[in-house]
Formats: sequence, structure tokens, C-alpha cells
Amino acid sequence: MDLKLFFSPAGKETSSGIKSKTALLKYLHVFQDEMPEIKEANIALIGITESRGSAGNDGVIRAPDNIRKVLYNLKKGFGNYRIVDLGNLRNGMSFEETNGRVREVCQFLIQNNVLPVLFGGTHAIDYGQYQAYDGLEKLVTVLNVDAFLDMEDPDGKEPDLDHTNRIFLHEPNYLFHYSHLAYQSYLVNRDTLSVLEKLYFETHRLGNLHTNLVEMEPVIRNADMLTFDISAIKSNDAPGSSQAQPFGLTGEEACQICWYAGLNEKLSSAGFYQYNPDKDDADNKTAKVVATMIWYFIEGYYHRQNEQNFKANDYMKYVVSMPADPETLIFYKSKASEKWWMEVPIPKSGGKYKRDYIIPCTYSDYEKSTSGDVPDRYISTLAKLV
Repeated sequence: MDLKLFFSPAGKETSSGIKSKTALLKYLHVFQDEMPEIKEANIALIGITESRGSAGNDGVIRAPDNIRKVLYNLKKGFGNYRIVDLGNLRNGMSFEETNGRVREVCQFLIQNNVLPVLFGGTHAIDYGQYQAYDGLEKLVTVLNVDAFLDMEDPDGKEPDLDHTNRIFLHEPNYLFHYSHLAYQSYLVNRDTLSVLEKLYFETHRLGNLHTNLVEMEPVIRNADMLTFDISAIKSNDAPGSSQAQPFGLTGEEACQICWYAGLNEKLSSAGFYQYNPDKDDADNKTAKVVATMIWYFIEGYYHRQNEQNFKANDYMKYVVSMPADPETLIFYKSKASEKWWMEVPIPKSGGKYKRDYIIPCTYSDYEKSTSGDVPDRYISTLAKLV
């Protein structure tokens, strides 16, 4: 694929005047005259300037370069960076065409083991991000961080109001699980929440995250794809969104989620959407928050520990006898990170699954099983495998 056909270089003002040798910019391969080589890259930064799909949101076209002005000035973090900035994706003749370009580019990168990080644009771009997994012969778990559910578009004219529903209805269906973090109860339809529960999807309201964000780590660790709407962050910390709310995640909590997401070895794409510079304050506070979120995501990525081989000696295996079916539950604990996983046996009817399904869990799930109770994660996963 000739990526140069899809992208325009970022504005020169994004990198002008940066002289510090430790600035993140100095460790990036940025598209200027020549497209960076992606063969050795780990992460590809992609600016999205598409404003269609959301009414009154024209300002998002300037979002990527506003974020870059901050991101480039941040200090390099841990690890040997192999990061390319491909520039800004050229918009198509229509919103749907732009989404098609997102799909094509992201699929190419994922197939080449490069993790695309999209930033800017309206939230409905995540439909193109999701479509990138079409044809990859894998089931996908989507993690969405948003104050809204985005499953209702009465007029059928604003994909931003219905993009989550489009993911659910997409054919062919390769969506295995969906997790929604930080929804605000007074902004969502209770009937819609009930539908998600019947599908054994996870929804976690804002209050749950405030109370114990650490308990959300296994939910984040289970995702293949992250889509993050900036409106999930409270307006005091991130005013630059057309749907900014007085309540929401703090900037610190948003960065913590991004750190967990970066650490997740399953996760193969991430998108940060809905930042509108026209709504930001004079200090570009929202751009600073989003840039820092991306920085923490990158930092998490370079702290990954390759914790996927559960037969290795790096794990403790715990077998818990249960009073009823299932007779036993099997847990794994990493000796290095002390993270927990749980094994869900595949029913005989689950022919498309070639091995037992191992899902992230918490120590509290293990504790619950030692009391004779089957963890909710086990029940919901088994229901989807049948």
C-alpha cells in the first residue's frame, strides 16, 4: 500500500521551535517530504480531520495539529521508540468514504503488526476503526469510553449519535464482546442498557470508575480495540468538546485508562475522538489532556511484558473446587505483574473456538470462587461461547 496517497503532512507549525533533545518529536519519524518506513514501526500516529457526521462540530478539523503541538513537546518516555507519525488522513468525498479510508489504512497497519493511534475527528470514525478487523479472522472485543451510549439517531443524519449501534449491526459479525466505561446514568436510555445486559455486554457507570478504577483494569486488558470520546472527561479538565459535561472522568483518570490500555498486549488499535479546538479554552487545556493521554498510552505500550504464554513458569496456576457445575475453576497469576486470568472451558457446541478461552480477571474474582460463588465474568463469557 502506498500510504502517501492517503495522507497529508501535519502543519509545519506543529514542530517549529522545538529544540529540546529530549522532546518526543526527536524520537518520531514524521511524514514530511517522505513517508516514514513502517516495517520496523510499533505505533503509527494518524490525525483525523473529518468533521462530518456530527452537527456543529466543524472545529475538529484542527484537532490533530493542536494535539501535536503539545504532544511533540512532551518528554520521551520509557523504551526504544519506533513510532511513525503518518500525518493527517485525507478526507473522502463523503463521510462514508473517509470511514472506508480509515478501515483500509488501519487494516493494513494491523496486518503489519503496527498499532494505529487515531486522534481528532468525530466519534463515528470508530466504525471505520472497527471495520479494519473485517477479514482478519478473529473475534474482537471493543472498549468504548464515553458519557453517552451513542445508539440513537432519530433523523438518521448524525452517525455520531448511532455509531455504536452500527458496530453491533455490522455484517459479517465478528464482535465477541463490548465494554462501555464511564457512561452517565442521566444521559442514557435505561431500555438501551437493558438490551446490552441481555447481550452479556459490560457497562460501567461513571461512579463505578470513581470508586475503584483499579477494578476496571481487567475490562481494559480484555479489549482488542479502544475508542475514547473526549466528552467522557469533565468539562473543567477538558472543555474542548461539543458535548462537554460538568461531570465526568478527571484528566488523571483518563490517563490511567490509557496507561492500562497501552499495557494490554491484545489491544491493536486506539482512537481518541471528539476534540474540538473551537470549544477549548485559551490555554488549549483539552489539547494538553489528550496529548498526555496519548503519551501515557505510548508509555504503557513500551512497558508491555508479553504475558500471554500461560504454560510458562512465569505463572502460578490455581485450581479451585466448586460445590456445583463447574466442578473446578482455573486461575493464573503472573509472578511478574501479579495480574490474574481465569479459564473458561469451551462447550462442545462452541466449534469455532479451538481452545479454552482465558480472560483477564481480578484477585477478587479468585476470592469469590473460593467461597463457592462463580464470578460474573465467567458466567457472561460462557454465555457468549455457547
